[in-house]
Amino acid sequence: MTEEMLTLDKFEEASEVVRQVTQETKLVYSSYLSAQTGNKVYLKPENMQFTGAYKVRGAYYKLSTLTDEERRRGLITASAGNHAQGVAYAAKCHGVKAVIVMPNTTPLIKVNRTKSYGAEVVLFGDVYDEACGRAYELAEEKGYTFIHPFDDLAVATGQGTIAMEIFKELPLVDYILVPIGGGGLATGVSTLAKLLNPKIKVIGVEPAGANCLQASIKEGKVMTLDYVSTIADGTAVKTPGTKIFPYLCKYLDDILTVEDEELVVAFLDMVENHKMVVENSGLLTVAALKHLNVKDKRVVSILSGGNMDVITMSSVVQQGLILRDRIFTVSVLLPDRPGELSHVADVIAKQNGNVIKLEHNQFVSINRNAAVELRITLEAFGSEHKKQIIDALHESGYQPKVVRTNI
Repeated sequence: MTEEMLTLDKFEEASEVVRQVTQETKLVYSSYLSAQTGNKVYLKPENMQFTGAYKVRGAYYKLSTLTDEERRRGLITASAGNHAQGVAYAAKCHGVKAVIVMPNTTPLIKVNRTKSYGAEVVLFGDVYDEACGRAYELAEEKGYTFIHPFDDLAVATGQGTIAMEIFKELPLVDYILVPIGGGGLATGVSTLAKLLNPKIKVIGVEPAGANCLQASIKEGKVMTLDYVSTIADGTAVKTPGTKIFPYLCKYLDDILTVEDEELVVAFLDMVENHKMVVENSGLLTVAALKHLNVKDKRVVSILSGGNMDVITMSSVVQQGLILRDRIFTVSVLLPDRPGELSHVADVIAKQNGNVIKLEHNQFVSINRNAAVELRITLEAFGSEHKKQIIDALHESGYQPKVVRTNI
């Protein structure tokens, strides 16, 4: 594959090709996020694609560029989930075999959906990079055609078709925020965006615990992180692509990083305000909106995927409620005598606090008449309501202490 792949003609060709397998993901204007940031924020909901993510674009276009012999040998790739489903689905459409190597940490929903498209799944390693190493070994042993999830110019061209659709709907877009794992999506989007309008700003967003591209650009060469740690499993990559690195250096205007806690809060924003399930990697651009130091701009956040298993979803919701003071735990010391528990409950009830768990510990002190610990986990409307409840407990003679909440 030559560098000529990332041209306007090739992007237009790819747009026609991927239209055969993609659903229309029209921009969604977010009045909530616009009010929060002072910009006009639009969401590009690639989480609504048939496979649950944008990856089908690059996979399907890549397959269209292969020779009959390359297809006949069968395909192999490594992926944390979304590229896996993209390749599996594209292979099914073309009637060819697909083998997918996925990290052991891949959410079950992504594993099962990949299998549902007829692909053979091999679980190996704890992160993408380890799975990728195994995929290369199997490609060598079995003669499979390797489809790289991001370090491939044809794949990046396919992913860049997102930018084509954004410009057709919002020609005057000022900023595009794009998630970064290995960099394939960011390469395609930023390259095409600059071809269409050199003045546009394309901002890449990485998890703070997996900022391989940020570290590489800082050093001026591709770097490998010693380890990655993030709940954004789809972007937990140690090393960015070497073939696409020059494009990322040339066309990205900046890279922002966000902490895992910000992704948790962003998940709640999307569920409560847009009724959409977006996976943690797809939420990177939503969390990054508050880090943009601009106002009154037209900003598009690409929601790259929505493949999140129910267990992870439950955990994220709980943590999000805690971070937003919608659930909190206080510890109070009471004399061990009848009626004290009822009195505390009455104080909370008068403030419209909802008790969801009580823990009564009589052994916190040797002198039980002096102190028995009561830990109360409460549901509140937010930080102001939480303060109101705590103040009421203080006024009633208790000394409440906020402690770690474990649900």
